[in-house]
Amino acid sequence: MGAAPHPLWHPPWMSDVIFREAVRADLPTVLDLLADDLLGRTRDVGQVDARYEKAFADIAADPRNQFVVAESDGEVLGCMQLTYIPGLSRHGAERQLIESVRVRSDQRGRGLGRQMMVWAIDQARARGCALVQLTTDKSRHAAHRFYLDLGFVASHEGMKLPL
Repeated sequence: MGAAPHPLWHPPWMSDVIFREAVRADLPTVLDLLADDLLGRTRDVGQVDARYEKAFADIAADPRNQFVVAESDGEVLGCMQLTYIPGLSRHGAERQLIESVRVRSDQRGRGLGRQMMVWAIDQARARGCALVQLTTDKSRHAAHRFYLDLGFVASHEGMKLPL
């Protein structure tokens, strides 16, 4: 039996995937991705409206934010938002926050999510970040296993206050 692959390894069959910043034309597809899960259906709709337009424009205009899509053969297969947060802790280090990670339902289980995370972590390293962090809903047990397999540690308890 061979050694297990490095946690950040990605399969060669996903080599045709490119990562790029989302453009306005991607917004309907991104909203469909965000709504394509049990939690997303309760809080996101796949229809573009003025609020989504404004949020997308705000993200695109902010140099500390990137909304990234994973694309193959002209099709968007996944998405994620990367936010870079300056801080005073860890000797003034910047950290990367990863949110809104979604893989199209017909692409799940094929290694794309892992490839997306590897790419995001590489971006954080290249930028000099000292830490990559993310939040995931407590009900997303499969996502928890996925992130733990990538080397993330459930070291903190997160809290949210809906407004």
